Amino acid sequence: MTRLLTESEGNPVAITNTHAKGDFVFLCEHASRRLPERLGTLGLSEDALKSHIAWDPGALAVGELLARKLDGALIYQRFSRLAYDCNRPPESEVAMPIVSEIYEVPGNRAMSAAERQARVDELYRPFHDAVSRFMVDRKAAGRQPVLVTMHSFTPVYFGRLRTVQLGVLHDADSRLADRMLAVAAADGTYDVRRNEPYGPADGVTHSLIEYGVRYGLPNVMIEIRNDLIRDEVGQRGMAEYLEGLLAKSVAALSAQ
Repeated sequence: MTRLLTESEGNPVAITNTHAKGDFVFLCEHASRRLPERLGTLGLSEDALKSHIAWDPGALAVGELLARKLDGALIYQRFSRLAYDCNRPPESEVAMPIVSEIYEVPGNRAMSAAERQARVDELYRPFHDAVSRFMVDRKAAGRQPVLVTMHSFTPVYFGRLRTVQLGVLHDADSRLADRMLAVAAADGTYDVRRNEPYGPADGVTHSLIEYGVRYGLPNVMIEIRNDLIRDEVGQRGMAEYLEGLLAKSVAALSAQ
């Protein structure tokens, strides 16, 4: 059997604050730029492996701050999305990308069927199972989790400048996103837009569907322009803003 992870690399999924009293469950599928040892560098330069193609810079840090502020749980993937993008199902062509923006990923180009399956079995499945179990257990305990997936995006993509600062993304269930957009529009702190810089048509709502829509839970995906959260000062400021935005929006949702 083809193996991907070594025993010393441990569990690909991390869960913090499992006994949180709050209802928020934060996910960060692109938390890390770490690659499994057996994949080496995938043929990429160090600069590429530090860039946004390997992870979502700042997203985990903001998620950790929010989990503490709102007493929520946080579940994240410990390996790079270049090995497997846990916000994509196994059948997706970009779950193990051979090209990411302008970068070729040589180590993903000539995988055998067994190598592909090892990535599914050792990276995606553990993440999927951990999140699904967590949501099912919360619901079985009579609780109503609120799913928030944390992401960041690059200010320049294929040479084009992105002016949007925060994206509030949703799929079929827009309940929470609608409230967040209304609250954000009223305070005007950031340029906040619906389903930007990505949306359902781009295939980015897999986690929302699997762990939110499937269980009838309020859910939203937050995309933060990564230049706003490149350091601790920016991360703390963004977490403070999102704490208020999420709390007010959930309160408005519950009042209806």
